[in-house]
Amino acid sequence: MITNISIVSVFVKDIDESKKFYTDVLGFEEKDDITLGDGYRWCTVVHPSQPELNVSLAVPGPPHPPELVEAMKRAQANGTMHGLGLNVDSCQRTYEELSARGVEFLQPPSERPYGVEAVCRDNSGNWLVLVEPREYTPSDFS
Repeated sequence: MITNISIVSVFVKDIDESKKFYTDVLGFEEKDDITLGDGYRWCTVVHPSQPELNVSLAVPGPPHPPELVEAMKRAQANGTMHGLGLNVDSCQRTYEELSARGVEFLQPPSERPYGVEAVCRDNSGNWLVLVEPREYTPSDFS
C-alpha cells in the first residue's frame, strides 16, 4: 500500500546553481548530493517543514530519449517548464521577499477562489506557483 509521496523531480539547467537557488533563495535545505556511476548526480533538497518530501534537482538526460531531453531543454530556455506548487503563509509578503532577492514573477499576488496566488520562475525557468490557501467550495468557482 502506498503511504505517501517521497520524491518529486524538478528538471534544472545546472544542479549547483539550482541547489543554491532552492537553499539560499527559497529556504530549502540540502539533503543529498551524491555522484553515482556514469557521472549521474543525485541531488535533493527538502523544505524544513516537510523533510519527508525530497525534491530531486536533475539535469535532463538519460534515461530519457534524446528527443524528450531536447524538448525539456527548449521548455527550460522558454521558461515554460512546470515546477512546484508551494503553500505560503502570506503570498504578498513572500512575493515582496522573493522579488527583493531577484526572483522573476510572471504574476503578482492575485485573488483566486482557493486563496491568493502568485507565479514566479526558478533559475532554470520552471514555474513555481505560490498559494496562500483558504477554504473553498465548488460553488466559489462559478
